[in-house]
Amino acid sequence: MQETTYVMIKPDAVAAGHVGQIITRFENAGLKIERLELAVLTREQAEGNYAEHQGKPFYEGLIDFITSGPVVKMAISGTGAVAKCRMLMGPTNPAEAAPGTIRGDFGLITDANVIHGSDSPASAQREVKLFFGEQAR
Repeated sequence: MQETTYVMIKPDAVAAGHVGQIITRFENAGLKIERLELAVLTREQAEGNYAEHQGKPFYEGLIDFITSGPVVKMAISGTGAVAKCRMLMGPTNPAEAAPGTIRGDFGLITDANVIHGSDSPASAQREVKLFFGEQAR
């Protein structure tokens, strides 16, 4: 099924110069970059994106990290885009991510794991609207 998902390259990967290599992986997998923007997230955007973690011990550090520098926000489309992007990213913990996945190749620690991707079509709709002001397809 054709769908659109949200992917964000985090400040650690932007600072390390991995943006081009990461985008190429999505394109080589047959996915299409529909929207792309380099931006520093506002605290409000970060809190909206990570609301389910509010109150957890790592929450404030996560918000501080994700707003610490530029990110690359992307709306990516294709057949099964949510699942395909998550497969390309690898597990949240880079230590558990296989070589060849984005986190396996570029991630160092869970707290700064280079990339975020929507975990479901419903999350994708919410995140695309939050970061681009429109609904995903």
